[in-house]
Amino acid sequence: MESTPTKRFSERARYYDKYRPGYPKEIIDLMKSECGLTSSSVIADIGSGTGILSEMFLRNGNIVFAVEPNEEMRKVAEDLLNEYPNFRSIDGTAESATLESHSVDFITVGHAFHWFDLGKTKPEFLRILKPGGWVVIIWNNRRTSTTPFLIAFENLLRSYGTDYKKVDPVYFDYQSLSGFFGENGCSMKQFENFQVFDFEGLKGRLLSMSFAPMEGHPNYEPMMDELERIFRRHQKDGKVIFEYDTRVYFGQMD
Repeated sequence: MESTPTKRFSERARYYDKYRPGYPKEIIDLMKSECGLTSSSVIADIGSGTGILSEMFLRNGNIVFAVEPNEEMRKVAEDLLNEYPNFRSIDGTAESATLESHSVDFITVGHAFHWFDLGKTKPEFLRILKPGGWVVIIWNNRRTSTTPFLIAFENLLRSYGTDYKKVDPVYFDYQSLSGFFGENGCSMKQFENFQVFDFEGLKGRLLSMSFAPMEGHPNYEPMMDELERIFRRHQKDGKVIFEYDTRVYFGQMD
């Protein structure tokens, strides 16, 4: 298992795009009302992956610089999003986005912030943001204990994940994130989100996770056997449901 954050998802790009959750459309409304987002705002989507969050802003008419260091993930995004004239694919990182200074109105981060070197990321964010620009950090926090299925799935990850206990994101709490933003801190809003999967979808969702063993690993087959047992036990009409709390942290850095 590749432990370097920029390489962890190289084998998983096809699963990531198809099976990771999207983001509630209410985020656009929130950013319009609270942060002054318009269709002419320029967005730097940092750690953009396969472009799941980037596409939401492209549909809003924004120019989006999708900054992603992983080549495989970036190529998936390019294949999917090149039809949008405002899409810009950038080989860069949170610590070195390679964008011009004071060139973007918003920096967005969708479920990637925990991989960043924050000591190097903050000055880079300040460098590329226009004066008065906004940072918006978003997580789809997967619920792990609200249903019997979600409890069983979490137990599967802890049993078979290659380094789940090490890399399972310890999401930054409100106080920690406020510190990253600076004296002004940040605000937070939360939305409900969910996905419905048949067994093939559930399998794809599992394999989109960086700590799930891939085919050829000794844990792969027993993990898949257990996944099938979990699905049979908890499915209703051939489907299971993933539940998320989508948390949106937004503010102006200083």
